[in-house]
Amino acid sequence: MFNNTFVLTTLALLAFAANSVFCRLALGDNQIDAGSFTVIRLFSGCIFLAIFLAVKHFFIDLKKVPEKGTATKKSKGSWINAIWLFVYALTFSYAYIQLDTATGALVLFATVQVTMLVTRLFKGHLLSRAELLGLMLAVAGFIYLLAPQMSSPSLIAFVLMCISGISWAFYTLAGKKSTDPSADTIFNFFRTLPFLFIFALVNIETTQLTMDGVLYAILSGVFASALGYLLWYQALTTLRHNVAAVVQLLVPVLAAVAGFIFLGESVSLVFVISSMMILSGILLVIKNPSLKASVALK
Repeated sequence: MFNNTFVLTTLALLAFAANSVFCRLALGDNQIDAGSFTVIRLFSGCIFLAIFLAVKHFFIDLKKVPEKGTATKKSKGSWINAIWLFVYALTFSYAYIQLDTATGALVLFATVQVTMLVTRLFKGHLLSRAELLGLMLAVAGFIYLLAPQMSSPSLIAFVLMCISGISWAFYTLAGKKSTDPSADTIFNFFRTLPFLFIFALVNIETTQLTMDGVLYAILSGVFASALGYLLWYQALTTLRHNVAAVVQLLVPVLAAVAGFIFLGESVSLVFVISSMMILSGILLVIKNPSLKASVALK
Protein backbone atom coordinates (compact mmCIF):
# COMPACT_ATOMS: atom_id res chain seq x y z
CA MET A 1 0.00 0.00 0.00
CA PHE A 2 1.37 3.44 -0.91
CA ASN A 3 2.08 5.80 1.98
CA ASN A 4 1.60 9.57 2.11
CA THR A 5 5.27 10.28 1.41
CA PHE A 6 5.17 8.25 -1.80
CA VAL A 7 2.00 9.99 -3.00
CA LEU A 8 3.26 13.49 -2.14
CA THR A 9 6.63 12.85 -3.79
CA THR A 10 5.06 11.41 -6.94
CA LEU A 11 2.66 14.34 -7.30
CA ALA A 12 5.47 16.86 -6.73
CA LEU A 13 7.70 15.27 -9.37
CA LEU A 14 4.81 15.22 -11.85
CA ALA A 15 4.30 18.92 -11.11
CA PHE A 16 7.99 19.67 -11.78
CA ALA A 17 7.79 17.87 -15.13
CA ALA A 18 4.49 19.62 -15.92
CA ASN A 19 6.22 22.98 -15.46
CA SER A 20 8.52 22.16 -18.36
CA VAL A 21 5.60 21.02 -20.51
CA PHE A 22 3.43 24.09 -19.81
CA CYS A 23 6.35 26.43 -20.45
CA ARG A 24 7.26 24.71 -23.71
CA LEU A 25 3.63 24.61 -24.86
CA ALA A 26 3.32 28.35 -24.30
CA LEU A 27 6.70 29.50 -25.61
CA GLY A 28 7.42 26.90 -28.28
CA ASP A 29 4.39 27.99 -30.32
CA ASN A 30 4.81 31.70 -29.49
CA GLN A 31 1.55 31.76 -27.53
CA ILE A 32 3.06 34.23 -25.06
CA ASP A 33 6.35 36.05 -24.54
CA ALA A 34 8.73 34.66 -21.90
CA GLY A 35 8.55 37.73 -19.66
CA SER A 36 4.74 37.73 -19.49
CA PHE A 37 4.73 33.97 -18.90
CA THR A 38 6.97 34.50 -15.85
CA VAL A 39 4.87 37.37 -14.48
CA ILE A 40 1.56 35.51 -14.88
CA ARG A 41 3.06 32.28 -13.57
CA LEU A 42 4.32 33.78 -10.31
CA PHE A 43 1.37 36.15 -9.86
CA SER A 44 -1.19 33.35 -10.27
CA GLY A 45 0.89 31.29 -7.83
CA CYS A 46 0.68 34.17 -5.33
CA ILE A 47 -3.12 34.33 -5.68
CA PHE A 48 -3.45 30.58 -5.15
CA LEU A 49 -1.15 30.68 -2.11
CA ALA A 50 -3.03 33.65 -0.64
CA ILE A 51 -6.24 31.61 -0.80
CA PHE A 52 -4.42 28.59 0.62
CA LEU A 53 -3.02 30.70 3.49
CA ALA A 54 -6.47 32.11 4.31
CA VAL A 55 -8.07 28.67 4.34
CA LYS A 56 -5.23 27.27 6.44
CA HIS A 57 -5.50 30.14 8.92
CA PHE A 58 -9.27 30.07 9.44
CA PHE A 59 -9.90 26.33 9.28
CA ILE A 60 -6.70 24.83 10.72
CA ASP A 61 -4.53 27.30 12.64
CA LEU A 62 -7.38 28.90 14.65
CA LYS A 63 -8.48 25.46 15.86
CA LYS A 64 -5.05 24.65 17.24
CA VAL A 65 -4.47 25.31 20.94
CA PRO A 66 -0.86 26.44 21.51
CA GLU A 67 1.01 24.66 24.28
CA LYS A 68 2.11 26.64 27.30
CA GLY A 69 5.51 28.25 26.97
CA THR A 70 5.79 27.61 23.21
CA ALA A 71 6.97 30.38 20.93
CA THR A 72 4.55 31.64 18.29
CA LYS A 73 7.07 33.19 15.90
CA LYS A 74 5.86 32.80 12.32
CA SER A 75 7.97 32.26 9.22
CA LYS A 76 7.78 35.09 6.69
CA GLY A 77 10.27 34.01 4.03
CA SER A 78 13.13 36.34 3.02
CA TRP A 79 13.95 38.83 0.28
CA ILE A 80 17.07 36.96 -0.85
CA ASN A 81 15.04 33.77 -1.31
CA ALA A 82 12.39 35.72 -3.22
CA ILE A 83 15.16 36.97 -5.54
CA TRP A 84 16.37 33.40 -6.10
CA LEU A 85 12.79 32.34 -6.90
CA PHE A 86 12.27 35.23 -9.31
CA VAL A 87 15.59 34.69 -11.13
CA TYR A 88 14.90 30.95 -11.38
CA ALA A 89 11.45 31.50 -12.94
CA LEU A 90 12.60 34.26 -15.31
CA THR A 91 15.63 32.47 -16.75
CA PHE A 92 13.61 29.22 -16.88
CA SER A 93 11.10 30.88 -19.21
CA TYR A 94 13.62 32.52 -21.53
CA ALA A 95 15.67 29.30 -21.78
CA TYR A 96 12.62 27.32 -22.92
CA ILE A 97 12.20 29.51 -25.99
CA GLN A 98 14.90 27.38 -27.64
CA LEU A 99 15.27 24.24 -25.49
CA ASP A 100 13.03 21.22 -25.91
CA THR A 101 11.17 19.89 -22.87
CA ALA A 102 13.51 17.03 -21.98
CA THR A 103 16.79 18.88 -22.49
CA GLY A 104 15.60 21.85 -20.43
CA ALA A 105 14.60 19.61 -17.51
CA LEU A 106 17.87 17.69 -17.72
CA VAL A 107 20.03 20.83 -17.66
CA LEU A 108 17.96 22.37 -14.85
CA PHE A 109 18.00 19.47 -12.41
CA ALA A 110 21.55 18.41 -13.19
CA THR A 111 22.71 21.98 -12.51
CA VAL A 112 20.82 21.94 -9.21
CA GLN A 113 22.66 18.82 -8.06
CA VAL A 114 26.10 20.04 -9.24
CA THR A 115 25.57 23.43 -7.56
CA MET A 116 24.66 21.81 -4.26
CA LEU A 117 27.76 19.62 -4.49
CA VAL A 118 30.08 22.55 -5.29
CA THR A 119 28.53 24.54 -2.41
CA ARG A 120 29.44 21.74 -0.02
CA LEU A 121 32.94 21.75 -1.52
CA PHE A 122 33.40 25.46 -0.82
CA LYS A 123 32.27 24.86 2.76
CA GLY A 124 35.23 22.53 3.24
CA HIS A 125 33.52 19.19 2.61
CA LEU A 126 36.05 16.59 1.48
CA LEU A 127 35.10 14.96 -1.79
CA SER A 128 35.02 11.18 -1.79
CA ARG A 129 36.48 9.35 -4.78
CA ALA A 130 32.97 8.61 -6.02
CA GLU A 131 31.95 12.27 -5.65
CA LEU A 132 35.00 13.46 -7.56
CA LEU A 133 34.45 10.91 -10.34
CA GLY A 134 30.73 11.72 -10.42
CA LEU A 135 31.36 15.46 -10.71
CA MET A 136 33.80 14.90 -13.59
CA LEU A 137 31.34 12.58 -15.35
CA ALA A 138 28.47 15.06 -14.97
CA VAL A 139 30.58 17.92 -16.36
CA ALA A 140 31.64 15.68 -19.27
CA GLY A 141 27.96 14.99 -19.93
CA PHE A 142 27.26 18.72 -20.04
CA ILE A 143 30.10 19.24 -22.51
CA TYR A 144 28.81 16.43 -24.72
CA LEU A 145 25.31 17.91 -24.62
CA LEU A 146 26.77 21.18 -25.89
CA ALA A 147 28.83 19.51 -28.60
CA PRO A 148 28.40 21.18 -32.01
CA GLN A 149 25.74 18.83 -33.33
CA MET A 150 22.37 19.66 -34.85
CA SER A 151 20.42 18.40 -31.85
CA SER A 152 22.49 20.33 -29.32
CA PRO A 153 20.78 23.20 -27.49
CA SER A 154 21.54 26.89 -28.00
CA LEU A 155 24.46 28.07 -25.87
CA ILE A 156 22.50 31.10 -24.62
CA ALA A 157 19.52 28.94 -23.70
CA PHE A 158 21.84 26.45 -21.99
CA VAL A 159 23.47 29.22 -19.92
CA LEU A 160 20.08 30.67 -18.96
CA MET A 161 18.86 27.25 -17.79
CA CYS A 162 22.07 26.78 -15.80
CA ILE A 163 21.44 30.13 -14.08
CA SER A 164 17.90 28.93 -13.38
CA GLY A 165 19.26 25.70 -11.86
CA ILE A 166 21.80 27.58 -9.72
CA SER A 167 19.06 29.89 -8.43
CA TRP A 168 16.78 26.96 -7.60
CA ALA A 169 19.66 25.20 -5.84
CA PHE A 170 20.30 28.18 -3.55
CA TYR A 171 16.56 28.53 -2.95
CA THR A 172 16.46 24.85 -1.98
CA LEU A 173 19.51 25.12 0.29
CA ALA A 174 17.92 28.07 2.08
CA GLY A 175 14.74 26.06 2.50
CA LYS A 176 16.62 23.29 4.28
CA LYS A 177 17.14 25.71 7.20
CA SER A 178 13.47 26.60 7.40
CA THR A 179 11.44 25.66 10.46
CA ASP A 180 8.20 26.16 8.51
CA PRO A 181 8.93 25.46 4.81
CA SER A 182 5.32 25.89 3.68
CA ALA A 183 4.99 29.35 5.25
CA ASP A 184 8.37 30.40 3.89
CA THR A 185 7.38 29.24 0.41
CA ILE A 186 4.14 31.22 0.56
CA PHE A 187 5.78 34.45 1.71
CA ASN A 188 8.71 34.03 -0.69
CA PHE A 189 6.13 34.01 -3.49
CA PHE A 190 4.50 37.14 -2.04
CA ARG A 191 7.88 38.91 -1.89
CA THR A 192 8.34 38.44 -5.65
CA LEU A 193 5.40 40.80 -6.32
CA PRO A 194 7.49 44.04 -6.40
CA PHE A 195 9.91 42.41 -8.87
CA LEU A 196 6.99 41.20 -11.00
CA PHE A 197 5.46 44.68 -11.08
CA ILE A 198 8.72 46.37 -12.10
CA PHE A 199 9.52 43.72 -14.70
CA ALA A 200 5.98 43.89 -16.15
CA LEU A 201 6.46 47.62 -16.72
CA VAL A 202 9.86 47.08 -18.36
CA ASN A 203 8.48 44.24 -20.50
CA ILE A 204 5.26 45.99 -21.55
CA GLU A 205 6.48 46.91 -25.06
CA THR A 206 7.34 43.30 -25.92
CA THR A 207 4.21 41.78 -24.37
CA GLN A 208 2.55 39.15 -26.54
CA LEU A 209 -0.53 37.39 -25.17
CA THR A 210 -3.00 34.78 -26.38
CA MET A 211 -5.71 32.98 -24.42
CA ASP A 212 -3.82 29.69 -24.66
CA GLY A 213 -0.55 31.28 -23.54
CA VAL A 214 -2.17 32.91 -20.50
CA LEU A 215 -3.91 29.62 -19.62
CA TYR A 216 -0.62 27.68 -19.74
CA ALA A 217 1.05 30.32 -17.54
CA ILE A 218 -1.77 30.10 -14.97
CA LEU A 219 -1.65 26.29 -14.96
CA SER A 220 2.11 26.46 -14.50
CA GLY A 221 1.80 28.99 -11.66
CA VAL A 222 -1.05 27.37 -9.73
CA PHE A 223 -0.60 23.64 -10.17
CA ALA A 224 2.98 23.03 -11.32
CA SER A 225 4.62 25.76 -9.19
CA ALA A 226 2.67 26.85 -6.09
CA LEU A 227 0.90 23.55 -5.40
CA GLY A 228 3.87 21.49 -6.58
CA TYR A 229 6.28 23.27 -4.24
CA LEU A 230 3.90 22.91 -1.28
CA LEU A 231 3.62 19.18 -1.93
CA TRP A 232 7.37 18.82 -2.29
CA TYR A 233 8.20 20.61 0.96
CA GLN A 234 5.61 18.52 2.77
CA ALA A 235 7.17 15.35 1.35
CA LEU A 236 10.62 16.49 2.48
CA THR A 237 9.55 16.32 6.12
CA THR A 238 9.62 12.51 5.95
CA LEU A 239 11.82 11.91 2.90
CA ARG A 240 15.48 11.03 3.53
CA HIS A 241 17.97 13.52 2.07
CA ASN A 242 19.63 11.06 -0.33
CA VAL A 243 16.28 9.74 -1.52
CA ALA A 244 15.03 13.30 -2.08
CA ALA A 245 18.08 14.03 -4.23
CA VAL A 246 17.79 10.83 -6.27
CA VAL A 247 14.07 11.06 -7.04
CA GLN A 248 14.46 14.55 -8.54
CA LEU A 249 16.55 12.95 -11.26
CA LEU A 250 13.37 11.28 -12.50
CA VAL A 251 12.04 14.67 -13.63
CA PRO A 252 14.03 14.83 -16.92
CA VAL A 253 12.76 11.34 -17.76
CA LEU A 254 9.16 12.32 -16.98
CA ALA A 255 9.61 15.53 -18.99
CA ALA A 256 11.01 13.58 -21.95
CA VAL A 257 7.98 11.24 -21.91
CA ALA A 258 5.58 14.17 -21.57
CA GLY A 259 7.32 16.05 -24.38
CA PHE A 260 6.98 13.00 -26.63
CA ILE A 261 3.27 12.49 -25.80
CA PHE A 262 1.99 16.08 -25.69
CA LEU A 263 4.42 17.94 -27.94
CA GLY A 264 5.54 15.28 -30.40
CA GLU A 265 9.20 15.90 -29.51
CA SER A 266 11.75 13.22 -30.37
CA VAL A 267 14.42 12.00 -27.99
CA SER A 268 17.81 12.29 -29.69
CA LEU A 269 20.78 9.99 -29.21
CA VAL A 270 22.78 12.98 -27.91
CA PHE A 271 20.18 13.50 -25.18
CA VAL A 272 20.15 9.80 -24.21
CA ILE A 273 23.97 9.53 -23.97
CA SER A 274 24.42 12.86 -22.14
CA SER A 275 21.56 11.94 -19.78
CA MET A 276 23.24 8.66 -18.89
CA MET A 277 26.55 10.44 -18.26
CA ILE A 278 25.06 13.27 -16.18
CA LEU A 279 22.64 11.14 -14.16
CA SER A 280 25.26 8.43 -13.55
CA GLY A 281 27.69 11.08 -12.33
CA ILE A 282 25.13 12.57 -9.97
CA LEU A 283 24.15 9.14 -8.65
CA LEU A 284 27.82 8.52 -7.84
CA VAL A 285 27.86 11.79 -5.92
CA ILE A 286 24.73 10.88 -3.96
CA LYS A 287 26.10 7.43 -3.17
CA ASN A 288 28.91 9.20 -1.24
CA PRO A 289 31.02 6.30 0.09
CA SER A 290 33.17 6.79 3.18
CA LEU A 291 36.53 6.63 1.35
CA LYS A 292 37.78 10.20 1.14
CA ALA A 293 39.99 11.89 -1.38
CA SER A 294 42.03 14.88 -0.29
CA VAL A 295 40.08 17.33 -2.44
CA ALA A 296 38.61 20.43 -0.81
CA LEU A 297 38.58 24.15 -1.42
CA LYS A 298 40.18 26.27 1.26
